[in-house]
Amino acid sequence: MNTFYGYVRVSTLDQNVERQLIELLKWGVLEKNIYCDKLSGKDFNRPQYQKLKRKLREGDVLVIKSLDRLGRNYEDIQKEWREIVKITKADIVIIDMPILDTRTNKDLIGTLISDIVLQLLSYVAQAERESIKQRQAEGIAIAKAQGKHLGRYPSPIPDEFYPIYEKWKNREYSLKTASSTLGVTVSQFRTMVKKQESKENNRPT
Repeated sequence: MNTFYGYVRVSTLDQNVERQLIELLKWGVLEKNIYCDKLSGKDFNRPQYQKLKRKLREGDVLVIKSLDRLGRNYEDIQKEWREIVKITKADIVIIDMPILDTRTNKDLIGTLISDIVLQLLSYVAQAERESIKQRQAEGIAIAKAQGKHLGRYPSPIPDEFYPIYEKWKNREYSLKTASSTLGVTVSQFRTMVKKQESKENNRPT
C-alpha cells in the first residue's frame, strides 16, 4: 500500500508552520507522516528532510505545499527531484502547482512539460533567494552605517536543547551532530550554548 508523506519547511525557529500543515492535512496526509525542518532552503542538509527521504519507497507520494518549501537552490532541487522520482520511483505533488504532480501526465509530452515548469520554478526560487540575500546585505550595510543593533535578539531556549547540550558538553555529540539532532544550524546551536553557559556562570555559588 502506497504511503503519503508531507514535508514542511520554514527558514527560522520562530516562523509559523501552521499554514503549510493545514494544507497538507486538508490534502489527506496523516499528521504522523509529516516532517518539518526549521532551516534555510539553501541546501538539503536538513535532518527531517533526510529522515523523510530515507522513508520513501517506490509508489509512495511526497506532498509539499510549494516548490520553494522543498528548496531554493536551482541545481539541488533538480537533483533531489530526479533522485526521488527516477531512482526511488516515488511521486511528488506540489499543491500550489498542480502540473507538478508526477502521478499524472506520465507520457512523453506530459513529462516534458513538467520538466520545463520544474526548471523554470527552480530558477525563480533561486533567483528570489539571491535577491533576498542582496536586500539583507544592503540592509546590514545601512544599519551598520546608522549604528543600529544587528541580528535577532535571543529567543527562549527550547526544552529539547538541554539533554542534547549535556551530550555535547560530555563530548558524546559533535557540534554538527548536536545541532542536527536539535534541528537547528550550527550557528544557532552555538548561540544557545553561549546563552546557557552565561546562565551557568552567573549562578550564585
